[in-house]
Amino acid sequence: MSAKEIHSERLKRLRREMVRTGLSALFISRPENRRYMSGFEAADEQLDESSGRLLITGRRAYLLTDSRYEIQAVREAPDYEVVIYRVSPVQTLAQLAKRHRVERMGFEVDHLTVAFHQEMRRLMKGVSLQPANGQVEKLRQIKDPAEVRLMVRALRITEEALSRTYAFLKPGRTELETARFFEEAMVNLGAEGPAFKTIVASGPNAAMPHAVPTNRRIKASETVIIDCGAMVRGYRADMTRTLILGQARPWTKKIYRTVRQAQLRALGGIRAGLTTDQADALAREVIDEAGYGDYFGHALGHGVGLATHEAPALSRMRPAKLEPGMVVTVEPGIYLPGRGGVRLEEMVLITEKGSRLLNRDRNFYEF
Repeated sequence: MSAKEIHSERLKRLRREMVRTGLSALFISRPENRRYMSGFEAADEQLDESSGRLLITGRRAYLLTDSRYEIQAVREAPDYEVVIYRVSPVQTLAQLAKRHRVERMGFEVDHLTVAFHQEMRRLMKGVSLQPANGQVEKLRQIKDPAEVRLMVRALRITEEALSRTYAFLKPGRTELETARFFEEAMVNLGAEGPAFKTIVASGPNAAMPHAVPTNRRIKASETVIIDCGAMVRGYRADMTRTLILGQARPWTKKIYRTVRQAQLRALGGIRAGLTTDQADALAREVIDEAGYGDYFGHALGHGVGLATHEAPALSRMRPAKLEPGMVVTVEPGIYLPGRGGVRLEEMVLITEKGSRLLNRDRNFYEF
C-alpha cells in the first residue's frame, strides 16, 4: 500500500468515527496526529507556534499552515488542500467553517492553548465547539506493518548504539557524557534524532524513574539505568537496561533478579484480549510478593509509535483491552530512595496468538 493509499484509508476511518460521534468537522492540532493523518513531517518547536493544523470535514481535508511550510506541505500531504493563512490560523479556520456550514467542530482539548480556544469562540460564534480527544489516537493504537518496520529499525539502531555505549561506560564517566555518547552513536547509525531525552541515572539518582542526566561521576558497584531510544521517520524506539560496573551488591542482585522475573512473567503472559490492568498485574504480583510493591510506582508500560508515550497505558487506571497490532513496552522497576534502582524495558507487538518480542539485545545479568 502506497503512502497516499495509507493516508486515504486513515481519512475514511476517521470520518466514520466523526459520524459516530456526531461531528461535522474535526480540528487537529497535535503534531503526532497531524503527521499520522496527513504525512506532513514538519516539527513543532513549541505549543503556540505550530507548523500546521488539520481541518477535516465530511468531504474535504485541509492543512492550514504559513508560507514557510507551503512547499513541504504540498509535497508531503497530497490528500490535503493546503491553505496558507495570511492573518491568523483562527481567522482562516473560521472562514473554512463558515464555507462548509460546520455546526459541530471537534477539537483536541489537551493540545490547544486557552488563548487559541478563546479566539475560536470569538470568531466562530455559530459553531458548537466540542472536546474530541482520542479520535485519532484510537486509530494510532493499531500499527500497520509499515509502522512496525520503522519502529523495529529504530530499535535496532538503539540496540547497536547502546552496545557501543556499554563499551564506552566505565567508572568515572559522567551521566551527561554517557548520554551524549549514546545519542551521537545513534545518529551516526542512521537515526534522525533521539526519541526522547536520554536518561542515564546512576547510584542514588537511579531511584528516580525519570532522572535527568547530571555531571555526577558513575562509581563502581552502583546501578546505572539507561533509558533510551532512536527515532526513524518519526517512529520511536524505547528500551531500558540497568548496568552494574564491577561487583554487584547483595541488595542490587535481589532487586535486579526480582525485576527480571517480573518482566519475564509479563512477557510470557501478555496477549490480545487481556486488559491493561491484568497485564500490569502480571509483573506487579511478582514485585509485591518479593516485598517491593511500594517501590514500583509507575505502570508496567505504554504504547509506542509517533509518540514515545501513547495509548494504551499498561496501567491499573482506566483499563482497556489489548488488541492485535498494538506495540507496547514492558518495563517493571524497583526504586530504593538513597540507594538506587533497576528498570528493564522491552518492546512487544501484540499479535493474534500472543505477543512478539521486538528486541534482540539480551544483555541481562543472571544473578
